[in-house]
Amino acid sequence: MSNQLLNLTGKKFFVTGGSRGIGAGIVKTLADLGAQVAFSYSSNEAKAQEVLKSLKGNGHFCVQMDVSNAASVESACGQVLQTWPDIDGVVNNAGITKDQLLLRMKADDFQQVIQTNLVGVFHVTKAFTKPMLKASKGCFVNISSVIGSVGNPGQSNYAASKGGLDAFTKSMALELASRGIRANCIAPGYIKSDMTDALNEAQLKSLTEKIPLGRPGEPAEIATSVAFLLSDAASYITGQTLHVNGGMYLS
Repeated sequence: MSNQLLNLTGKKFFVTGGSRGIGAGIVKTLADLGAQVAFSYSSNEAKAQEVLKSLKGNGHFCVQMDVSNAASVESACGQVLQTWPDIDGVVNNAGITKDQLLLRMKADDFQQVIQTNLVGVFHVTKAFTKPMLKASKGCFVNISSVIGSVGNPGQSNYAASKGGLDAFTKSMALELASRGIRANCIAPGYIKSDMTDALNEAQLKSLTEKIPLGRPGEPAEIATSVAFLLSDAASYITGQTLHVNGGMYLS
């Protein structure tokens, strides 16, 4: 898809978890396409500033936010809206994993993943929905996962959070469509990131063998899909989960 079709000049977007991995790829791509971008980071301010300085264009900024904490979300989103009352879109990307087989998984580890990956999206979405309703415009792109559709041993918490996110997004889309607001998901498969860097060689080989295209994806390939759903080119798309996974899951 050409950059001309995905011209986001004049648009303003907020991306959660934008200081590394897929999130950083999204932030950079949106800036390259002409948008102004704000993004959150959880703790590593130095890394966030590094990403910020690398962005093309002007008017970008970052805020510290713990998406699992409602007060932190309210404060950070308030800062964004104070700067940009007319925000065009939000990308809910921040997420964590705490993998363990079900019988060995601690209740706290299950709850923390749900709190961050699902409840956090609820809080961020709620913060931005009111101004979008007032403006009768806006869109949300939520970063789900192929695991939310197919499951994975040792990731019952993560699968539950991402499957829940897909369903949450459909409900969002139905509630907000009459006011011109869209909501969609991107479900990545195996994408090179900080999370996947922690996998050993055997795990990497096993994952790659399951991908019909024969390779892991790049953060930029997710970012371009996000940019499409945020753009006017996707003006008639809402309530959908777009699987970007090299053929790992064929819905």
